[in-house]
Amino acid sequence: MKTHELPKEMTAMSGKKILIILSLILVFCMALTSFGIAYAGGARGIGLLGVCFLFTFGIVVVLSQLIPAGILLSSLAGAAFSSSRNVRIPIQAP
Repeated sequence: MKTHELPKEMTAMSGKKILIILSLILVFCMALTSFGIAYAGGARGIGLLGVCFLFTFGIVVVLSQLIPAGILLSSLAGAAFSSSRNVRIPIQAP
């Protein structure tokens, strides 16, 4: 039997679609959580929607700043605590 392989364009597109779907699910979950927090806090009516959007996009903005900051901080810590000198001693043949 012959196995069918997908073209590279289709596999790249399916990877992008999965990433988009996961991103939308993350934002939707944050929106529902924000909605629940606002409702439990006593916001009703149109204010509930405003607080929900404020919380949701606030979380998205904070995450978009924290992820690169975490990467920079970890690379800074790695550079600070690792030796930049080459500790190997070259051995010459007799």
